[in-house]
Amino acid sequence: MEARPINNQTILEQILAPVRQYWGYDQLRPLQEEAIRAELEHRDSVVVLPTGGGKSLCYQVPPILTNRTDIVISPLISLMKDQVDGLRACGYPAAALHSNLSRDQWDEAVRDILSGECRLVFVSPERILTPSFLRLVEHINLRAFAIDEAHCISHWGHDFRPEYRQLATLKQRFPQASVHAYTATATERVRRDIAAQLKLNEPAMLVGTFDRPNLTYRVVPRLEVRAQVADVIRRHDKQAVIVYCLSRKDTERMAEALSAAGINAQPYHAGMSPNERRRTQDAFADESLDVVTATVAFGMGIDRSNVRCVIHATMPKSIEHYQQETGRAGRDGLEAECVLFYSAADAIRWESLIRKSAEEANASEEVITAKNNLLDQMRLFCTIPRCRHRALSEYFGQSYPKDDCEACDVCLNETEGIEDATITAQKILSCVARVQQRFGVVHVVDVLAGANTERIHQWGHDQLSTYGLLKETPRKTLINWVYQLVDLSLLARTNNEHPVLQLNDASWEVMRGERTVRLMRTRAEVVTKTRAAIQSWEGVDRDLFEHLRGVRRELAQQQAVPAFAIFGDAALRDMARKCPATRDEFLAVHGVGNAKLKQFGRRFIAEIQAFSNKS
Repeated sequence: MEARPINNQTILEQILAPVRQYWGYDQLRPLQEEAIRAELEHRDSVVVLPTGGGKSLCYQVPPILTNRTDIVISPLISLMKDQVDGLRACGYPAAALHSNLSRDQWDEAVRDILSGECRLVFVSPERILTPSFLRLVEHINLRAFAIDEAHCISHWGHDFRPEYRQLATLKQRFPQASVHAYTATATERVRRDIAAQLKLNEPAMLVGTFDRPNLTYRVVPRLEVRAQVADVIRRHDKQAVIVYCLSRKDTERMAEALSAAGINAQPYHAGMSPNERRRTQDAFADESLDVVTATVAFGMGIDRSNVRCVIHATMPKSIEHYQQETGRAGRDGLEAECVLFYSAADAIRWESLIRKSAEEANASEEVITAKNNLLDQMRLFCTIPRCRHRALSEYFGQSYPKDDCEACDVCLNETEGIEDATITAQKILSCVARVQQRFGVVHVVDVLAGANTERIHQWGHDQLSTYGLLKETPRKTLINWVYQLVDLSLLARTNNEHPVLQLNDASWEVMRGERTVRLMRTRAEVVTKTRAAIQSWEGVDRDLFEHLRGVRRELAQQQAVPAFAIFGDAALRDMARKCPATRDEFLAVHGVGNAKLKQFGRRFIAEIQAFSNKS
């Protein structure tokens, strides 16, 4: 088929026509028009939009508008499948080529591509330059490549993947095609490196606003983390929650603890069999499972748009990772909560893992230093009590326009300093001095708590003046305060196999009363109804919304597709707000296009009317 020309005088209206037809949206989000124009004008581009900012639409519109076939390079098979399922549910012709396809499925996909029926073909970076795929490309009207998760090509990015380096040859092999790099998180240095590595020709640099105003950020001292995680999940009953853990064992133990607490949770990590991972992911996608405890690999492979809470049981190793992982929450634009449980021990553990990983990969000291710098920025984000939205925006080089975000623990006044913090710090530091700076956190806390252990008696530390000095304070709280002093550089900790606490010049200043200390704690109550949550539920019949969620779940399971492929939460809330009774009224619902009107309109209109008659 020949590509259709674009009339520049009416380009915005031409762009909006398929957007309305396939996705049911009446307007574009910021920078989407510019990104779409770059593809239509065959100009290379680097597009940085936050997760949920509409990156996918930028590469989905041009091929459907010009009747051509474009290629999307995507890192995960599960993500390709979910995107293709979602597009086909909208009536959009798309296909994916990956190793999980049966021979019949593969042949069918190739036939669709060769016939010119597909507008998008999803493929992995490992497959893109194989001889068989190159032969296939020779037969299609290829005009553009879209590279998803493009930060993976940069050594300075947070998730470098060597296989992305081969994409640097795309410009040489396909000079007729423009190349468009998409990512949710990239600093200026990473953006420049992406353009250089891909050999882009004077690319359009389109950088959106990094702030996600619908997200509420909280950083909480980690005490009894499994109980703390369970408490947060209970605030999101029957809603999708992802709990990120550092290791495979951590995910399994967290899932077991949550299950014991009456919460239906399943683990997800690379050590599970492909079938086990797929079952967990499918259950999460079709909404028969709402809580997943996972390593970070799960985040890139999930396309569920209505995740209402993302929990980090440990600190991520960079702000880029944190932005990417919290970006899985609220991708539908509705309110969501992000809670990070922090301990200074996280940074120490990450430093060890970074060094070990670098040695195994024979990485340079420069790369190790760069990763440790990223880790330091993440630690500062956790420990400095300032507006979380402002901190994230400024990290990515953007100013934040508000004095009060009304959507983080700091601005909601959920954090406070403890009374007599300087005196408490003096007691802790004095104990480190009394044990002659030869012991680690656990032993120092045991002495302060007045623990009756063999080791304390062996060293005679039960005779010290600091023994039992803070015995009324819960042990986990004491540990947290010690690590806060480490974060504040008021106490040092050696970096070896058996780290010990040591005093520094600042420690002595505190003990001499020459420096004051502020130790933080989290208030017991949190603000559950933020402004974003209140506004998003205005006029919505919540009971009807829950009923429609059940209808969506039933249809998703019948069709073996993710629930979001039927309708997103924003669409269901709009239905429960407008209660459409006719086809025209249903088509006016946010997120309803022609294909979904035809496929689902009659069923949902009937369900709404039946529910209203019962009420």
